[in-house]
Amino acid sequence: MRIDIITIFPELFASVFDFGMIQKAQKSGCLELTCWDLRQFTTDKHRTVDDRPFGGGEGMVLKPEPLAAAIRQVCAGRSDSWVIYLTPQGTPLHQERVRGLSTREHLVLICGRYEGIDQRVIDQFVHEEISVGDFVLSGGEIPAMILVDAVTRLLPGVVGHPDSTRNESFEEGCLDCPVYTRPEVFEGRQVPEALMSGNHALIRRWRDHQRRERTRQRRPDLWNRKNITNEVNDNE
Repeated sequence: MRIDIITIFPELFASVFDFGMIQKAQKSGCLELTCWDLRQFTTDKHRTVDDRPFGGGEGMVLKPEPLAAAIRQVCAGRSDSWVIYLTPQGTPLHQERVRGLSTREHLVLICGRYEGIDQRVIDQFVHEEISVGDFVLSGGEIPAMILVDAVTRLLPGVVGHPDSTRNESFEEGCLDCPVYTRPEVFEGRQVPEALMSGNHALIRRWRDHQRRERTRQRRPDLWNRKNITNEVNDNE
């Protein structure tokens, strides 16, 4: 997979992308990452990337000309590019969508700043707008890091054991179950007996029950969605 990131702060990404699974994916050759400085695509001596919004109002807007030039360059010669704009107005990101994005060959991530980017760029070039939550950040760089990390984990060969990404939160519509390690007793608290039993069927049932209960209590929205989906599938 190739991921190109268009930003006015490319230096922010090294501290994240040079470590952990993202670094491993790049070294193994299954991920190619490039950060593009939007200012490189300007044509004036001041390297201007923003301007005031038409109609007045607070803040600045990223200009269309540099963005269009950047997108055209990173997508040149490719028919498989999928352009994503990270914005609070986008569709909320969830694990199912991450899994879908992980199957694409080329992602282009646009990091907005200030009041956003010119709508004409969105209308002409953007395939999908994504939000990482119902809150506002100072720019799209951190959401881009989140998306790259989430997608990279699902690339073949990045995570040591493939079941690690299948048996975790949000897979099959549930949160993950509690986990424990040594010692067996910590400050008077003992590991649940089911996990110490050696009975694989019992352990599986305990974990499934914990996943369901944790989801029902903490994320009723996921729990209700899961039940509605199951009802629909049962009626088909």
